[in-house]
Amino acid sequence: MRKVPTGYEPAPYDPNWTVRRGVEIAKTANRRADAGMRFILEDGSDKKFTFAELEAEVIRRARWLLSLGLKKGDHVAFIVPGPLEFVLTFLGATYTGIVPVPLYPPMGFGKLDAYVRDTARTLEIAKVKMLVTQKKVEPILWSLVGKVPTLENLVCVERFDGPAPATAPEPALVHPDDVCFLQFTSGSTAAPKGVVVTHRSLGANGYHIMQHGLEVDIDNDLAVSWLPLYHDMGLIGFVISPLTAGLETCFIPTLSFIKKPSIWMETISKYQGTITFAPNFAYGLAAKRTPPEKVKQMDLSRLRLLGAGAEPNNPQTLQTFIDHFAPAGLRPEAMLPVYGMAEATLAMTFSRLDDTLRTEVLDGEIYATEGRAVPLPPEARAGRTVVEFVSCGWVWPDHEIVIMDEDGSALPDRQVGEVVFRGPSVAAGYFENHDATARSFRRDGLRTGDLGYLVDGELFVTGRKKDLIILNGRNYDPQSIEWVVAEIPGVRQGNVIAFSRPGANTEELVVVAETKEKEDLQALAAAIREAVRENHQMNPADIVLLPAGALPKTTSGKLQRQKARAQYLEGTLGVEGVRTMGERGQTLTLAKHVARSAMTRVRHAVVRRTTGIFNRFALFNRDRT
Repeated sequence: MRKVPTGYEPAPYDPNWTVRRGVEIAKTANRRADAGMRFILEDGSDKKFTFAELEAEVIRRARWLLSLGLKKGDHVAFIVPGPLEFVLTFLGATYTGIVPVPLYPPMGFGKLDAYVRDTARTLEIAKVKMLVTQKKVEPILWSLVGKVPTLENLVCVERFDGPAPATAPEPALVHPDDVCFLQFTSGSTAAPKGVVVTHRSLGANGYHIMQHGLEVDIDNDLAVSWLPLYHDMGLIGFVISPLTAGLETCFIPTLSFIKKPSIWMETISKYQGTITFAPNFAYGLAAKRTPPEKVKQMDLSRLRLLGAGAEPNNPQTLQTFIDHFAPAGLRPEAMLPVYGMAEATLAMTFSRLDDTLRTEVLDGEIYATEGRAVPLPPEARAGRTVVEFVSCGWVWPDHEIVIMDEDGSALPDRQVGEVVFRGPSVAAGYFENHDATARSFRRDGLRTGDLGYLVDGELFVTGRKKDLIILNGRNYDPQSIEWVVAEIPGVRQGNVIAFSRPGANTEELVVVAETKEKEDLQALAAAIREAVRENHQMNPADIVLLPAGALPKTTSGKLQRQKARAQYLEGTLGVEGVRTMGERGQTLTLAKHVARSAMTRVRHAVVRRTTGIFNRFALFNRDRT
């Protein structure tokens, strides 16, 4: 796929790859002895493990986990905010067949009630036996032990200091078709489900990402990521996939990026990173929060790949990012739109390397009424409704993308339908959810739930089936409306949701937007209405303006349109959590959860102590008889 350098040959594919093999092979694949994983710490310093040191540390942590009574096949939740502790302990678990369930840590105190409720539900669905966490969040997590029947204990990674106990068993053998971990979906359109990810599907997806998608040069490339490690893009893309090739990686704490988005490109400049990925919103945030004078001090000339995925890409957002960082030497062809989802393990299509950003501007009338993608040349766009979509590239070898209609028949080029994916990267289904597995994982391929169209094998994703807005027999993708509204001064970019509601005679359009402080809400609503009318010839039936942070989002930051619509119809939109309670309300909520956790921890200790005494007494009586 890459035009340069010439003569690139993919490394051989290993069909029997496991995380253990990846850890073992990475130390010899890269010819540089100092290659490995670097972790940027919260204080700005860093700690690096060469791949040889990484293997030793992973084995040490594997034996620590085994010493706690865990065994191959046990499900263990990971709520570990720090990248270093997460990566090393996660790899230790997968090295010996323990099945991690990565979950997001509490991000603040405003929605702790909802966080504990939702986390407990996920732990119960996943049948988790133990929760691994860090001391910084332990005080509010102990209460989960009392809420989940299968959850027996909570352990902090700080306990894994020094050599593992001598009595710890040796790590068990792991096979390619064993479950590696459970990746819970983000829940942007439905309740979260646990995707069963095997070592084999990881090996296939990671290999193709590294060899056919990125065409890595492991002796010169350096990947840099701030992405959350409980999300598939961060975990598979930057922890596991690099192990299939021996690619050196640098990790920035996610919270550091959230607090200071400029740290992303600053780190790439400092360490001369060449590969990075992020969802669309992050590109907009980084451009907005990095002053031009700081950009001029950077060197991004070696950054060859900026992967853009995880949500529909806004062409204007990506182009703005390219233009903003051009003074630092960023090349336009570095932008690499991609497409993927957890059910496909991670990636499904990649754009061609060294191509500039590719988009298509379509006739909006034909698209809305007939579901066909008919390009409009610039001279024909005046006075016409248009929609624009970003190319997500091509599928790689041994895999296939097909566009299907509702009856499962393949559609011709430029006809919009459901994207269906086939190949060895497809995951094994949803954990103990037969109905959902049967709906999505079919014999003819993975039903993604996404809409799109093909042009000579090139995929353009247009939106989610469940989010489609149908008004007067016309189909509208919500993001095309949201992107227009997001550009209006006073609206918080990336924080707009469009959906429909039942009307007297037909469905009606509703637009919900978060606003900046001290805005004239009446004038802003009028501006939104005018923009939607001008660009889409629609008149919103209702415009709802909310304060910052009020829209529902997934753990990875995706807007939840279905949840927002349900809350709107229930009259609860914008009132979830304790944001209206102020600092005192948040303090009381935090104190409540800390107290509950402390009580649970005391009860747990008493039960364990009592059980230990009973067991010793039973052994004493047995020995006497």
